[in-house]
Amino acid sequence: MRLTLPVRRARTTVAASWGIAALIVAAMTVGPRPAAASPLPVLYNGLVGYAQASSTASPPGANNWSCRPSAAHPRPVVLVHGTFGDMSDSWQALSPLLVDNGYCVFALNYGAADGSGALGVYGVGDITQSARQLATFVTQVLAATGARKVDIVGHSQGGMMPRYYVKFLGGASKVHALIGLAPSNHGTTLDGLTALAGYLPGADQFTGAVCTACAQQEAGSSFMANLNTGGDTVAAVTYTVIESEYDEVVTPYTSAFLSGHKVTNITLQNQCPLDLGEHLSMPYDHIADIDVLNALDPAHHQVPACTPVAPVIGG
Repeated sequence: MRLTLPVRRARTTVAASWGIAALIVAAMTVGPRPAAASPLPVLYNGLVGYAQASSTASPPGANNWSCRPSAAHPRPVVLVHGTFGDMSDSWQALSPLLVDNGYCVFALNYGAADGSGALGVYGVGDITQSARQLATFVTQVLAATGARKVDIVGHSQGGMMPRYYVKFLGGASKVHALIGLAPSNHGTTLDGLTALAGYLPGADQFTGAVCTACAQQEAGSSFMANLNTGGDTVAAVTYTVIESEYDEVVTPYTSAFLSGHKVTNITLQNQCPLDLGEHLSMPYDHIADIDVLNALDPAHHQVPACTPVAPVIGG
């Protein structure tokens, strides 16, 4: 997936912050690392991240099938990209950050349809089939690592689609925690999905009738009604939702949040008013990524630094 400028359809509030963002871009290319020396660079720059040349390349440190989870981090982490995204352009920050912190990390592409994979556009196919692809991948990860369960971190559709796997495809026995970055948990407006396509060249032609997942993610769709009937959560799984009040894709932004047992909902701006990030910047937001680490390992809670985060770019 490639990202070109100018970025279109950003919310007025977000667009107004670009002058501030321009002043801090240089400081965002490589973000803060763990206290110990990190063998992998952590890229907090969405403009570079979303311009990755190969949509099928594993993100840094991911898909090392010889990795064995440690006693400190006994569950491998599976990264799940969003609509129109791929595993390479979504995880240039979070994958190396997790590896540097001692996790076994795995990532997949899912949801190619109607030739979209040839253009590096994923996450557009029927979500029920995408959930089955995730189920197969998780089974492979567990077999390779010897772990009993995985933790899942997903962006956008990737934070919502695993709920289908957990609820309907036996994932509750294989998933310990599900962490969503701006997940489309209760659907969004078609305008929001069209805005997302406008950010990512090549995605426009897969909206509408070609993008089954787009229609399924509309608020009020039969898919959403089925997913959320009987409650948002499954008792065996811990849920964390990390969201920005500036999200222009999942609208209203509060539709990302879950209710139920073992749920934590986080609004980034409540932690740091300098965080101007929106939907696309979420995987490249250092505050959101520290929240992910905390959700994976709550016994070693870290306080994220309240330093600026820019729309799309992150930081």
